[in-house]
Amino acid sequence: MGYSSAMRARLADIAQQAEVSEATVSRVLNDRPGVAPETRQAVLTALDVLGYERPARLRKRSAGLVGLVVPELENPIFPAFAQVVESGLAQAGYTSVLCTQTPGGVTEDEYVEMLLDRQVSGIVFVSGLHADTAADPARYRTLIARPMPIVLVNGYQPGLPAPFVSCDDREAGELAVAHLVALGHRRIGLITGPGRFVPVQRKVAGFKAAMKRLVGLSDAELDELAELSLFGVEGGEVAAARLLDRGVTGLVCGSDLMALGAIRAARQRGLSVPADLSVVGYDDSPLMAFTDPPLTTMRQPVTAMAVAAVRALVDEIHGHAAPHSEYTFRPELVVRGSTAVVPGVVERPVGEPRPPADLALPV
Repeated sequence: MGYSSAMRARLADIAQQAEVSEATVSRVLNDRPGVAPETRQAVLTALDVLGYERPARLRKRSAGLVGLVVPELENPIFPAFAQVVESGLAQAGYTSVLCTQTPGGVTEDEYVEMLLDRQVSGIVFVSGLHADTAADPARYRTLIARPMPIVLVNGYQPGLPAPFVSCDDREAGELAVAHLVALGHRRIGLITGPGRFVPVQRKVAGFKAAMKRLVGLSDAELDELAELSLFGVEGGEVAAARLLDRGVTGLVCGSDLMALGAIRAARQRGLSVPADLSVVGYDDSPLMAFTDPPLTTMRQPVTAMAVAAVRALVDEIHGHAAPHSEYTFRPELVVRGSTAVVPGVVERPVGEPRPPADLALPV
């Protein structure tokens, strides 16, 4: 039986989009052998791009829905997490349902109710209320008791029987300070988010421990060098302005966006980064290598963390309980153009003895 003119037109469109012959498109649509896997995928992708429905026999049956709850998408680190989690879930046969919170919009608890109504198989929470020490962890206990498999990324609640996946924020704070100290900085400030969040508390602890060990400052002196603000460019700008008033030459920031705000605050005062002020970010979110200057930052191993979260959740769904503990991943210092040696100071390796106090470095 011949094709109708409408069918021939569709075949021609698909063939052109996939850059293959109409005969190849026909073989794929009829699920016949003799087509290379990459060619078959190109034809299926062309179907999706052109808005044609795949034949029923070519549709991959979903193993179920999985909720993915992230706080927002303005910070590019969250889309980065979402992309890797979504890809990992797809490879395991699951379809992800992305839930993005916005100020004044749908809350995390409301999203959870929606996901339960859709009978999801599990939920991944990224930087959710589990990171907020002021939030009640009972909401997660209720989910676990249903039972609903969950995995919690970047946050921690003691005693909660679930897998946690985190970047080592304490170590990130220590490594950032060590980098600046090696460049000759002694007057180093910290700007990060609200103090009720677990990752913030850990960054502050790492910052203070490194400053005490490498610079010899007291708790009182360190309190003057730590500014907690709102996450984001604006929060970073305000906090950096306060610390610039206190004579800092280096800044450790709780996120890349806060670091960009710090750079903006410096430029508004006619200061140059890194000649007058060195800035270290956190996340290594997409495009940070292309800022002006390219941002030195502490990289979260997003891919490794997201893959671990997916693996733990799929294990939970299949009844193979993942360890109910915190998987901690090491951050990586990525040195770019926003940090430099203090003018007039020779760079020395971390760990090399510092000069005596009466040979204080310039600030």
